[in-house]
Amino acid sequence: MSATESDTRGDDPGTDVSLDDLPPSSKLVYKVLEYEEPLTQEGIATESRLCPRTVRYALGKLEERELVDSRVCLEDARQSTYRILE
Repeated sequence: MSATESDTRGDDPGTDVSLDDLPPSSKLVYKVLEYEEPLTQEGIATESRLCPRTVRYALGKLEERELVDSRVCLEDARQSTYRILE
C-alpha cells in the first residue's frame, strides 16, 4: 500500500472502507442494491448484467461481511430478496 493510499483511506466519511478489498462483482452488486433494493438474485443479475453464478458469489461475499441481508420473498417463497444493512 502506498503512502497516498494509506493517507486517503478512511478519511472521507462517505467512503465504505469495508468494500475496498472485495471483488469488483461484489462492489457492483452492492451499488445495484443501493439504487434498486430490495431485489432477488434474478433481479440483481438483470440490473447488473452479471451471470447468476457471479451474483451468487458476490452476494455470498457481501453476506460474510454483513453488508447485505436476505429475506424470504413474499411473492415467491422459493426466492430471497436482498437489501443493504444500515
